[in-house]
Amino acid sequence: MSVHTQASAAGAGGLRAWLTTETPQSRTQAKLGRLYLGWLTFTRNTLAVVGLGIVLLLVAMAVLAPWLAPYDPLAQDLGQRLLPPSGAHWLGTDAFGRDILSRILYGSRLTLMIVLLVAVTAPVAGLLIGTVAGYLGGWVDTVLMRVTDIFLAFPKLILALAFVSALGPGIENAIIAIAITSWPPYARIARAETITIRRSDFISAVRLQGASKARIILGHVVPLCSSSLIVRVTLDMAGIILTAAGLGFLGLGAQPPAPEWGAMIATGRQYVLEQWWVATMPGIAIFVVSLGFNLLGDGLRDVLDPKG
Repeated sequence: MSVHTQASAAGAGGLRAWLTTETPQSRTQAKLGRLYLGWLTFTRNTLAVVGLGIVLLLVAMAVLAPWLAPYDPLAQDLGQRLLPPSGAHWLGTDAFGRDILSRILYGSRLTLMIVLLVAVTAPVAGLLIGTVAGYLGGWVDTVLMRVTDIFLAFPKLILALAFVSALGPGIENAIIAIAITSWPPYARIARAETITIRRSDFISAVRLQGASKARIILGHVVPLCSSSLIVRVTLDMAGIILTAAGLGFLGLGAQPPAPEWGAMIATGRQYVLEQWWVATMPGIAIFVVSLGFNLLGDGLRDVLDPKG
């Protein structure tokens, strides 16, 4: 073994020992050590790593779509309509002669945008509502939870259809409708955990030090409830993608000629028996991405919520 190889091995071993020590010398070392141990736990789950790979592939597709797409996703060529998969068009063409692979690549941008915008709105709203209701209790808890129950009484897709019908078709209104209908489960989870946390000794100690209710909720309760919500958000991403695709399929989401996967399936359903690739290819994309988020969520649950 060369001197360079020995030094590299020693350096890697020293870093691993520094991260896994039971007596960290600083808060930064303790945080990095927890992250490293969490990563080791995550990587033991092969399917979770596969899910992470699929999600990273979705991100790469969205970022690199202009360079990966072989054709303009909006360019029509009726002389090339409904061509089967071939060397020129790997996934075939649709009824307007547009390259399906290019449209799927650009459609990943819409899918990722929906996922990100819903993930930063609905869980945050649910977390705040749930923690406030759980910590304050009384009439505040009663009012907030009854509103939550009203939203939970309706199927998510039906409620989203009602909101987007009132707001009007379009990708922005579809995102708003999905976010409005997605927060109640997060509020329920946050409230249940807050009721347990508020009885903890350290919360009593913080209260005795004169901390306000807002400071306790935002500074102590919310961070402790976040890990389980991250797991739930990741697992819910598949449902969010399917809801967005359902709205697009019904013509209430992204409007033509936008390359949204649900809308692509809708335009290809009339050719499903003979030109099967028109609807099948975007359907496979939805299936693979949904599966990836589910597998990733299972892995994160093992790391962030071992009791789950």
